[in-house]
Amino acid sequence: MNDKDKTLQVRPDYAVEVSQLIKGTLSPKLMKEKLLTYHESDIADALKYLKSDERFRLYSLLGLQLLSQVLAHTDDRNIYIDELPLKKQEEILHYLDSTLAIEYLKGLSKTERNTLIDLMDEERKTELSLINSFDEDEIGSRMTTNYIQIEEGISIEKAMSSLIAQAAENDNISTIYVVDSDGLFEGAIDLKDLIIARKGTNLDEITVTSYPYVYATELIDDCIERLKDYREDSIPVLNSDNKLCGALTGQELSQLIDDEMGDDYAKLAGLSAEEELNEPLKMSMKKRLPWLIILLALGLGVSSVVGAFESVVAQLTIIISFQSLILDMAGNVGTQSLAVTIRVLMDEKLSFKQKLLLVLKEIKIGFANGFLLSIISLLIIFAYLFLLKGQPINYAILYASCASISLIIAIVLSSFTGTVVPLLFKNINIDPAVASGPLITTINDLVAIVTYYGLAWVLLIGVFNL
Repeated sequence: MNDKDKTLQVRPDYAVEVSQLIKGTLSPKLMKEKLLTYHESDIADALKYLKSDERFRLYSLLGLQLLSQVLAHTDDRNIYIDELPLKKQEEILHYLDSTLAIEYLKGLSKTERNTLIDLMDEERKTELSLINSFDEDEIGSRMTTNYIQIEEGISIEKAMSSLIAQAAENDNISTIYVVDSDGLFEGAIDLKDLIIARKGTNLDEITVTSYPYVYATELIDDCIERLKDYREDSIPVLNSDNKLCGALTGQELSQLIDDEMGDDYAKLAGLSAEEELNEPLKMSMKKRLPWLIILLALGLGVSSVVGAFESVVAQLTIIISFQSLILDMAGNVGTQSLAVTIRVLMDEKLSFKQKLLLVLKEIKIGFANGFLLSIISLLIIFAYLFLLKGQPINYAILYASCASISLIIAIVLSSFTGTVVPLLFKNINIDPAVASGPLITTINDLVAIVTYYGLAWVLLIGVFNL
């Protein structure tokens, strides 16, 4: 491949191109024409390369409606909205997706928030008030009113006319929701099906009545697993009367799943919530310190147990070489069982029998995996001691057997611990995800240490007098 071909394969940096365009000397008309050839996401990425006065030039060229679409593609939108005069802020919030508008308003003082809301028209006030009425952990707080709905029983021609009329204000048109005369949700129609439907086709024929939906008051944590399984462009949100009140867009669904994964990763690190870079030091300490104190106590317990086996270590110094093997494998297996258990516990209707079967299954898996791993470790440790360290064959066999038996016992017990602990936490209304990562690993370290050194003491010293 020659240099020319390589150059052609490099993707242009559109954000840099946009920033250079704004800094250039083209007339406003030509500059705007060129700007409109770029995607909103690329224009959003260019904002960080511009100074304040250059951004104002960009805002003027785009117009408020297009600017709101650009700001929807950046996490720093609040900074850029703050740069605008009050009236312009209100107009941006009018065009901005309702969930993003609520997010911005919540970051303002009460006085600033009320001032902006007072400038809005009644329809927008009602819309934002509806979404703001839900708690942050409820689906309704993440829904948008940007959707198309049509009434059941109308003709294809009237449905198309209604779609066109609503599309002027709502651009989430790939899925059209169908309601009855009272606003009760009936189903959904794919835009393509509506477009290709022949004249005279009954609307019911192209309406999917089994289309998935969620309730506005449902907790996000309770339905996130269902949401992951949906492959729709948007999901309708219903109120307690089964009437359509909003929608979750595909972008919002992705964000919900990302947020949930981020929260899980934070909990697996022993934190109570995902931390931000600009979070105050005291707040970060408050989240981390309680679990670190618990882990410190458990760690001291592990150290005390090791100290209790000091005579074993003094007599059989070589067993220290394989301590990390036992501890690491026990921790890894425990974390795997924990991850499986937390995922299963997403089902709130799990019966006691199902929980018991889960524990038994994890123990069986732990035993099967532990048996194979213990055979492999037996052969490798024996070869290491006999061939590389020059230990007598009987000593090598005994040391390797002790380590491999300890490994299988530690793995089985770690599987049990990694499953039972989150189940117990769930029963006492503590989020099982916090019983994870460092906590499970530390508990399993304690189990593995007692197993390994206890077996060495009983088997190698007590039985074989090594």
